[in-house]
Amino acid sequence: MTGSGRRSSARSRIKSKTDANEDGPLRNAGDHRRNTTRDHTSLRLLNVNIKMLLGFTVFTFFIIWFLINRLVNPDQEPETPRVITPFPAPKLMDLPMFQGEHKESLYWGTYRPHVYLGIRARTPRSLVAGLMWLGVKDGRYHLRHVCQDSDELSKYGWSRHNGHDFGHQLLVDQDLTLETSFLKSKGDGSGYGGDWAVRLDLQSEESRWTNDMQRTGYLFFYVADEDGNALSLGRDMFDIHEGSLLAIGSRADIGGWQLHLKGMESLEVHYSGFRTPHIHNLSDLVLENLAAQAAMFNRLQLSDTSVSSPNILVFQISARIPFKADIAFVSGTGVKTSRVEERLSSLTGTSLTSLLKEKQSEFDAKFENCFKMAAKLDSESVVVGKAAIGNMLGGIGYFYGQSKVSLPKNTKLKNHDNFLLYWPAELYTAVPSRPFFPRGFLWDEGFHQLLIWHWDVRICLDILGHWLDLMNTDGWIPREQILGAEALSKVPEEFVLQHPTNGNPPTLFLVLRELIYAIKKNKFTATESNEISSFLERALVRLEAWFQWFNTTQSGKERSSYFWHGRDTTTIRELNPKTLSSGLDDYPRASHPSEEERHLDLRCWMLLAVDSLHSIAELFESSSEHKKEYGSTATLLSDFKILNQVRLSWKEIKVGNNYPARELVREVLEKPELRLVPHVGYVSLFPFMEKIIPPDSWILDKQLDLISNRSILWTDYGLRSLAKTSSLYMKHNTEHDPPYWRGPIWMNMNYRILAALYYYSQVNGPYRERAEVIYDKLRGNLIRNVVRNYHQTGFLWEQYDQKKGKGKGARLFTGWTALVLLIMGEVYGET
Repeated sequence: MTGSGRRSSARSRIKSKTDANEDGPLRNAGDHRRNTTRDHTSLRLLNVNIKMLLGFTVFTFFIIWFLINRLVNPDQEPETPRVITPFPAPKLMDLPMFQGEHKESLYWGTYRPHVYLGIRARTPRSLVAGLMWLGVKDGRYHLRHVCQDSDELSKYGWSRHNGHDFGHQLLVDQDLTLETSFLKSKGDGSGYGGDWAVRLDLQSEESRWTNDMQRTGYLFFYVADEDGNALSLGRDMFDIHEGSLLAIGSRADIGGWQLHLKGMESLEVHYSGFRTPHIHNLSDLVLENLAAQAAMFNRLQLSDTSVSSPNILVFQISARIPFKADIAFVSGTGVKTSRVEERLSSLTGTSLTSLLKEKQSEFDAKFENCFKMAAKLDSESVVVGKAAIGNMLGGIGYFYGQSKVSLPKNTKLKNHDNFLLYWPAELYTAVPSRPFFPRGFLWDEGFHQLLIWHWDVRICLDILGHWLDLMNTDGWIPREQILGAEALSKVPEEFVLQHPTNGNPPTLFLVLRELIYAIKKNKFTATESNEISSFLERALVRLEAWFQWFNTTQSGKERSSYFWHGRDTTTIRELNPKTLSSGLDDYPRASHPSEEERHLDLRCWMLLAVDSLHSIAELFESSSEHKKEYGSTATLLSDFKILNQVRLSWKEIKVGNNYPARELVREVLEKPELRLVPHVGYVSLFPFMEKIIPPDSWILDKQLDLISNRSILWTDYGLRSLAKTSSLYMKHNTEHDPPYWRGPIWMNMNYRILAALYYYSQVNGPYRERAEVIYDKLRGNLIRNVVRNYHQTGFLWEQYDQKKGKGKGARLFTGWTALVLLIMGEVYGET
């Protein structure tokens, strides 16, 4: 269009000049100049036309190229990076065994382990409920909600929990003693998942009261809808003596629902309604409301106000101590057949008391049937055993969200963030510690399931299925699952990203191997065996991919050697660079990380994995094309002669000289050389744990020497993680990084060592009797120390001091420390 305009203007000017030539001589005098001007104009027009023609040609070429390219390569969505692409196989959680009655029976539960009492459904956007209370310390009130050590509760945790529909918890906060009981019921008229009830029993030692603050108890029970559905106050709110309805609502999954309160004493009730997309900041909202009321009216109560269409309702229940209150949730309301009053009556008062006693008796009977402890240990040990399984099951949580995965080094994505989001996923899992680690950890979970499958194999398979469904197309599973805003709020930012180059011990194979063994020994009912077989058959392709991921990404330079990736090769701030991916963190490895390393523990984990795969393939005869390969690989990795040729190595690196002032750094005093890492500890015993050592080998005798020698690993409280003779024994790894796996006693490794001792005490060989003596002494030491600590402190601990046996690290660590129950019952899976 612009070019045409220019040509049209030129033509107009030329035409006017021709008409002027008819004016006579005076006009003709200027013809030469006019003709000259016309000629120059013609040249300029020619230049412009050539440029335009070239431009048009180039433009046309690109249009044609673009059209051809689109025809050859039609529109495609950008490919999803492999690291965040789900594994291309049917999901385990879609198996029929996890649908129907099983799925509904586990719908509601105490699936919020990070709070002192939290209830939710196994659905991404759930109706959730929970408890807060006001504790008194040093003459001041403190709100309790989220499990944290700073609250200084002297005891809390589940004394009993069956994983399905019952739990009892005791919490001691200064002079207050609070008991919470949870019960679930599915009756005629109930909505999906049934109904549930909570009994709150608040007590205090009256003799210790020093002021009126300690005479009144303040409990706060809340209900929140993560989906944003509006909640309504009950009509009976302001006269709890005439009615009991606190709140009502409706959801697509359960239909109409009601929340009721029944008090056995005179209760005072206040409320407040909030609207927020997240509930992890609910404590702050309640505190702000209480503070505003205290400032304006000098009273400790909620405001009795609500925002429009609240999705959270908090109810304050106050009374003179002692008092009890029953809170009942009924679903499927609003229809003629709902029988609300009848169901409500069965979930409160004397009916609830009877049901709770019945469930407690059932728990005790099942506990004895599973672990048979009555004839073996005293009542104090039995109490600890029940707390171990109760807290393990009561700590199971349900999470939904997306993991943050660090960008692969070779990525071509233009992403302003340093991470990719994993696909939205759900996870049903046990957790190591409610206050410190209330989320899923891959290598912990294998140890958890060693206990859980003995209690309920279906819950075990459900958890395993959720974990394996998190596998990406490469066969990698993120080792720490931080899913959802509540879980994320408990994790420092620097630990959020998951690195797809790093693994974690494949401990899930520990329980899979035991399940296979139990099937072969006919320890399950026919139904259970069929379900386990169906699970293993579908899981096999994922398990193979998991093994292959390790076999390709964590392999060493030499045949059948492996090393943990992810060690920092450049740090000068660590005495011995950590190996976080191994799970053993600061356990001494080669001083200079490199690809020359060979990690004995990973090699043994690989043997566990491939041996399990071979057993699964055998179970289904020729169902796996890799069956022979797995068999030969297992034979290779279990070859004790080859194992004895393994060497770990150091590689020299250059360290800079410009160190920051007053910074503790590592100093290299001599040139590194290829040799075995000169540290004896848990890793040294991995072949022993895997029972690779022949029963008649003199090396077995030497391993028993290491275990029983007080100057090396033996203590009166269990086996220490690193020998006293090690140069890194109880040494800080950095200025602010105290020893972790460099001396303290850990229950998961002691359990595995004890299981191996039990094995060697049962098989023929020259060291059988010696193994039995060491087994008995070690078992006794572990049980006595854990039981003593529990009754002194109220908790199971993450680790135990190697000098005095005192609990250390995270408390209420009812993850793998709960394996003490299997030690008590002498339950070792394959024996």
